[in-house]
Amino acid sequence: MAKIVAPPLQHRSGSFDQVTLQKRVVRTLAAGQILGGIGVAAGAAVGALLAADLSSDKFSGLAAAASVTGAAVIALPVTRLMNERGRRPGLQLAYLLGIAGAILVVAGAQAGFFPLALLGLVLFGGGSTATLQSRYSATDLALPQHRGRALGTVVWATTVGSIVGPNLADPMGRFAERFGLPELAGPYLLSILVYVAAFVLISVFLQPDPLLAARHFANTSKSVLPTRMKFGAALTLIQQSSGATLGLASMVLGQMVMTAVMSMTPVHLDHQGASLGVIGTIISGHITGMYIASPLVGWATDRFGRRPVIASGSVILLVSFLIAGSAPDHHNLQLGIGLFLLGLGWSCTLIAGSTLLTESVELDFKPGVQGAADLTMGMAGASAGLLSGVVVGYSSYAMLTIISTCMILPLLAVSFRRVLPRWSW
Repeated sequence: MAKIVAPPLQHRSGSFDQVTLQKRVVRTLAAGQILGGIGVAAGAAVGALLAADLSSDKFSGLAAAASVTGAAVIALPVTRLMNERGRRPGLQLAYLLGIAGAILVVAGAQAGFFPLALLGLVLFGGGSTATLQSRYSATDLALPQHRGRALGTVVWATTVGSIVGPNLADPMGRFAERFGLPELAGPYLLSILVYVAAFVLISVFLQPDPLLAARHFANTSKSVLPTRMKFGAALTLIQQSSGATLGLASMVLGQMVMTAVMSMTPVHLDHQGASLGVIGTIISGHITGMYIASPLVGWATDRFGRRPVIASGSVILLVSFLIAGSAPDHHNLQLGIGLFLLGLGWSCTLIAGSTLLTESVELDFKPGVQGAADLTMGMAGASAGLLSGVVVGYSSYAMLTIISTCMILPLLAVSFRRVLPRWSW
């Protein structure tokens, strides 16, 4: 029997086949990632310092925890909207919430009122939600053998933001002071501008919508399936697949250790008397490590398999903990290398884990499962960010890296155990 092939997608902006539309989608998402990445990275560079300035060092971890929690919680309504109306409306909502959050952070910093800034940081997580959901959007129309590369390409685009964002923290801080605003509010002014630009870009160019187009080419209709998948049902669906379970574990554990160590590094450096410029440079190097190798990680994920890349990422994370945790005071180069490797290891666990999770569920269930996965990942990361401040406050930065090591060892054991049978030929 001949295979039924869906006709080209007709849209007011033209007629598209699947391959042509996929190229257009990846280009648009990559451009959006550049803008969104600048906004996320600019805030990440000073969030812990802002929290410490408005409260105390012991609550500095609340900044990362609030942003990651916001990104996680916002993922649910965003993916629900995506499932019903497509990727574009969901991304638009995420960026709008990120804009509102950045405005509240600036207002809270100006008023010296930490609870208002903390609420703003929660909504600011919408920018992270947009960048995270964009990686899934890149896989909707990708061929199975190209999913890792498509996801990696979009993640890679954030490299520009990772380099530009933190390095603009110092000049944006001086810019803010000229208008009577606190120095640490400056990076969030930049976030407002780039989030608005990303919103406009997605609104204009992400058409036709990749998820709706994927359903068209697959000849499926969401009307025969639940349009709203509850969180518990999504987790149950993940647990029914060993691939989806390992993918989620890779994403969650990688996010936890990355958030914990990264969020406390600015505070650790501040205690050593490092300038905002030095802190911005090291955080920039870390975020560069998170994204710059993404195309290579995506290629490796397609070429060698999802599980070997997860195992490799686990090893890189362990090495990063050793280097960063043993760095003497004022040895910024060693600490910078450790933070760069921390980002690289996270990239492997995120890209390979996300790809494995995505391909382990059916098309119409993907938005719900992806939203539940990002919520789980975000809440785990938020908890790690919150507890990291307590660990450093009562113990040390080195102890934080030791605890992170203990968290990654089980992931390495499980992923390596699944890899060995494939290589034992």
